[in-house]
Amino acid sequence: MRLVCLLACFAFLCSLNAQIVINTDTIGAKTKSAIYVYPIGADSLSSSFCIVIKDHVKLHKHEFHSEQITVLEGEGEMQLGTKTYFIKKGDVIFIPKGTGHSVVKKGKKALKVISVQAPFFDGKDRIFLRN
Repeated sequence: MRLVCLLACFAFLCSLNAQIVINTDTIGAKTKSAIYVYPIGADSLSSSFCIVIKDHVKLHKHEFHSEQITVLEGEGEMQLGTKTYFIKKGDVIFIPKGTGHSVVKKGKKALKVISVQAPFFDGKDRIFLRN
């Protein structure tokens, strides 16, 4: 009986650290939303999302967490603090907590990114700013 309990506990603990594999090719393909957010995975330390931006994301900041963006498809103009950057497929952007940021999609193709936010992001610390 003790062995069964140990195996059950081990299986449970392993499931908490399970890896998730996502194919991002079709995420957001049929959405009509201006911004489509697909949750990939989360734990107490971080949250991961695939985000499809068909127009723009308003200027905002996060008080309690940082964010790392990897551009999968498309192009855009990103405001990060007081600077503006042209971003494209393959770019990686680190956004420290408290830094204002926004993005405007450029070109015909939607901007698709992976956003990793740490610690866990529940949306409560997003503060919209004026442009």
